[in-house]
Amino acid sequence: MPSFSQEFLDSIEAILPAHLTLEDFVAYSTQPLRRSIRVNTLKISVEAFTERMAAKGWTLEPVPWCDTGFWLTREDDSQPLGNTIEHLCGLFYIQEASSMMPPTALFAHSDAPEQVLDVASAPGSKTTQIAAAMENRGLLMANEFSSSRLKGLYSNLQRLGIRNVVMTHFDGRVFGPTLPEQFDAILLDAPCSGEGTVRKDPESMDNWSLESIETIAGIQRDLIESAFAALKPGGVLIYSTCTLNRRENQDVCAHLLAQYPDAVEVAPLGDLFPGADKALTEEGYLHIWPQIFDSEGFFVAALRKTATIDSEVRPPKLGRFPFSPAKAKEAQELSAYFSDQFGLTLPNPGQLMVRDKELWWFPTPLSGLIGRIRMDRMGLKLAERHKKGFKTFHEAVMSLPSDDSKGVELDEGQAEQYLMGRDLPMDAAGGKGEVIVRYRGHPLGLAKWVGSRLKNALPRELVRDKISLA
Repeated sequence: MPSFSQEFLDSIEAILPAHLTLEDFVAYSTQPLRRSIRVNTLKISVEAFTERMAAKGWTLEPVPWCDTGFWLTREDDSQPLGNTIEHLCGLFYIQEASSMMPPTALFAHSDAPEQVLDVASAPGSKTTQIAAAMENRGLLMANEFSSSRLKGLYSNLQRLGIRNVVMTHFDGRVFGPTLPEQFDAILLDAPCSGEGTVRKDPESMDNWSLESIETIAGIQRDLIESAFAALKPGGVLIYSTCTLNRRENQDVCAHLLAQYPDAVEVAPLGDLFPGADKALTEEGYLHIWPQIFDSEGFFVAALRKTATIDSEVRPPKLGRFPFSPAKAKEAQELSAYFSDQFGLTLPNPGQLMVRDKELWWFPTPLSGLIGRIRMDRMGLKLAERHKKGFKTFHEAVMSLPSDDSKGVELDEGQAEQYLMGRDLPMDAAGGKGEVIVRYRGHPLGLAKWVGSRLKNALPRELVRDKISLA
């Protein structure tokens, strides 16, 4: 249970709307969060997922502001959600309901954006939600300043079958000077004091102070200026935090409005979903208090850029770009191998690229960023050429369009053994070379026929000690 200082409670009471009480704020903030998930529509429809999980005793209550989000109740809640086969297949993402709101706001005010920037993306809840809404089209730049969180971000992108993302590793203040007016839409889910997260993390308030809020707000002002500079005229910037004080929320937005009074306007969010008006501020932002929707505390603002602005431009120093376009023959050979062996299709539009012996698929808009910014991970790693053909990478089978009839269908027991890293004995030798293994039509990864068994090719970092079938 969180411990609130009197100074914190006084600061909250001073800004609570008249229709809310401090007693309710404390009562809700000390209750456990309702568990919530988001269906990954890159792999399964909401209808098919709902039907599939109802058979396992899952009850899904819709989240009003996200048509793929649900509060979840399970008949058997003893096993971690992250160890369920459906989670490991990438059919859903475990995500707090309030955090689904910023991407919803982004697409409510953006018409099919081609290039999107997520300034602070790890662990990937909003990034993967945006990618699903983009239907793997266009380009999504996912930036994360913390190097320790990049691996988890990449793992989530891979598991959910996302292929239109470019990963970068920068302080978010770099984007305005490096890529001025480049993006159709930008999400800045800013680092913050985390006052709204106490239901999930009671220790988040242990180091709270008004002094630290001032320090954080200074960083946020720099970040929002940089993000706004990187936004195209006509585009929308979504600014969000999981904190509650005005200094990190309304005041940061007011700073941007004061800096560019003739180039930015507020896009009101009162009609974002039924009931949004309960959290609407006088400026048109959403200030989500825990007791309004029985959720985490959150803040969301939508800011539209109405005119071009003058800003500093600093071209980065870059090394040699290690990729080159694949030759037509190489592209044809890989395409034929993927089709014949796995039933996989290389997406179009896109470009096949080569690095040493590796073959990668790049989303088309990526070509416009080469030579302009350093990218840590881009596109999709498909295969490596060998003397006898190709060795396929895990992310290719998890992300490429495929013929579900190709591969080896596993039962629950076999799927459990596969995800625990074990080889699978088969009744008889059934094929040759690499093969996709599936569970109920969805790929789990790769294996290789060796006589009458399937040799497990699941990457070591994805192997689990225990799998939940419920």
